[in-house]
Amino acid sequence: MNVMIVEDEIILALNLEDDVHYAGHRSVGFAASYDDALALAPKADVAFVDVRLRDGVEGPKIARRLIDEFGVNVVFLTGNPEAVEGFRGSLGVLAKPVRNDDVAAVLRYISAKTQGEDIPAPQRLTMAA
Repeated sequence: MNVMIVEDEIILALNLEDDVHYAGHRSVGFAASYDDALALAPKADVAFVDVRLRDGVEGPKIARRLIDEFGVNVVFLTGNPEAVEGFRGSLGVLAKPVRNDDVAAVLRYISAKTQGEDIPAPQRLTMAA
């Protein structure tokens, strides 16, 4: 799958990109702002989206556009998973710090779901209500 990373902390974004590659998927790049995210959206199947970005735009605003306009599967990243629980259209939330096996498990889950398989969600993924 093609994965985009919406994260304004460059070290975290690079680590996530490594995790995506480790899991056998392709990174289409990372975005640190709303405009950057929308530019990458047409290339992405999945987006890991930080809830709060430095430019003041919140992840849910970006996620809404990614989901509604581009059909991207969105997983939020945050230190406070309860803050976005129930956000319509997202797959769920991964709590920071995110480990490479978390990323791999979530990508396996998304891949299986898009192929119609009914598998349990990864343990560390808080599902959207």
